[in-house]
Amino acid sequence: MASNRQLFLNHVAQTSDQPIGIEMVKAEGVYLWDTAGKRYLDLISGFSVCNIGHSHPKVVKAVQDQAAEYMHLIVYGEFIEQPQVAYAKMLTDLLPASLNSVYFTNSGAEATEGAMKLAKRVTGRTKIIAFKNAYHGSTQGALSVMGDEYWRNAYRPLLPDILHEDFNSPEAIDAIDHKTACVIVETVQAESGIKKPDHLWIQAIAEKCKAVGALLILDEIQAGFGRTGSLWAFEQYGIVPNILLLGKALGGGMPLGAFIADKALMNKLTHDPVLGHITTFGGHPVSCAAGKAALEVLLEGKWIDAAFEKEAFLKKTLVHPAIQQVNTAGLWMSLQFATPELNQRIVHQCVKNGLITDWFLFALDRLRIAPPLITSMEELDSISKIILQSIDEIISGQV
Repeated sequence: MASNRQLFLNHVAQTSDQPIGIEMVKAEGVYLWDTAGKRYLDLISGFSVCNIGHSHPKVVKAVQDQAAEYMHLIVYGEFIEQPQVAYAKMLTDLLPASLNSVYFTNSGAEATEGAMKLAKRVTGRTKIIAFKNAYHGSTQGALSVMGDEYWRNAYRPLLPDILHEDFNSPEAIDAIDHKTACVIVETVQAESGIKKPDHLWIQAIAEKCKAVGALLILDEIQAGFGRTGSLWAFEQYGIVPNILLLGKALGGGMPLGAFIADKALMNKLTHDPVLGHITTFGGHPVSCAAGKAALEVLLEGKWIDAAFEKEAFLKKTLVHPAIQQVNTAGLWMSLQFATPELNQRIVHQCVKNGLITDWFLFALDRLRIAPPLITSMEELDSISKIILQSIDEIISGQV
């Protein structure tokens, strides 16, 4: 009989010719276990999904309780489903007053799609400004605003009237005009290797959008839920978006995304045409119950408050001649090495040494650090030691 690995390769559609390919059987807290019983520290949190770690008892109970009550009932937006209502209320209570209406989706990419449609509908315009090395999802609309031609080229033609500017460039501000429907930008660029905006630059982007009537869409699909040291990364820049994109940690480990705006804007999707945006499974009640429970755990645990202390600890301990540059945004980091090949060898060695990490879509020479926010200082110390050990083993040719 074929092994699970062979069945995986034969029957599960592959996204690369070299998947990690470890068969995991358990995940709890900051650890994962494979079929051989080997334990791994999770350094990427399922790409910033598991901010409170894996299988938290409160989240598991919320999933079980809601599944026992009801799961899917009808297309999104028709019935009053308590988990959706409760989670939307909790989110909007934690956001500025103008972000008071939540449209739940299945994923962050779908949130991007909905936000782009909403911006066009509200403004009556078509021009969208996006940024090089940006990632907003992989569906065709989201791909149109992705900031790298390598990923876009095979799927053209894509959406027209998209302008890609350099992140942090003054030209981006100048490009915003009365033809612009929206500017879509990550509050912190993730896949370029954790690149923060200049404070004055992103404030100028927000001011120019307001001046010309364009909408500002901030993508916090990866940056949200405490990853950068505040619940929402935009709080650190003194700006408020017209539309906020959420995903990843939003569902507490379950599939969930959202775009959030003022109700006066969101209501544009209800008429001319009716059902201006629609989804069958978006805002699934089990996902909403899980997400709300996870957010409660995050806030009750004070984990966000410790993000900067943990950032400082890692910056202090992750020092090695082979590390050329370190980018950080709270408990979210990248380590740059001389070449992509060297970085990938170090990443693979970390995995062999029991530490799950990866690189970045647009920064192949950088190692990704995004552990669950619940990771203790002792566990961070172990993480640093494994990374440094792995670097030494690769550099010295021991493996």
